[in-house]
Amino acid sequence: MWYAVMSEDHANSLAKRSAARADHLARLTALRDEGRLLVAGPHPAIDSADPGSAGFTGSLVVVEFPSLEQAQAWADADPYIAAGVYSKVTVKPFKPVLP
Repeated sequence: MWYAVMSEDHANSLAKRSAARADHLARLTALRDEGRLLVAGPHPAIDSADPGSAGFTGSLVVVEFPSLEQAQAWADADPYIAAGVYSKVTVKPFKPVLP
């Protein structure tokens, strides 16, 4: 089943996000290489692909796991949580329809 992992950043967490980014991306790359990642990316704080110092307000990851519990456990182990980037993470089942 696919799951949407929707995360919200703490305010002013850009430096923490930058410091933990390599570890965060390594986990996503592993899922991509396994064919279990549909999409992943951050939400810029401003209407720009490169928000610069404005930073980000959170992230969206759509990933495949055998169960909600496993998806939640994976999300809970994100380096951005340990680094203090994310203030809230919600995991919900997701059904891809289009394209």
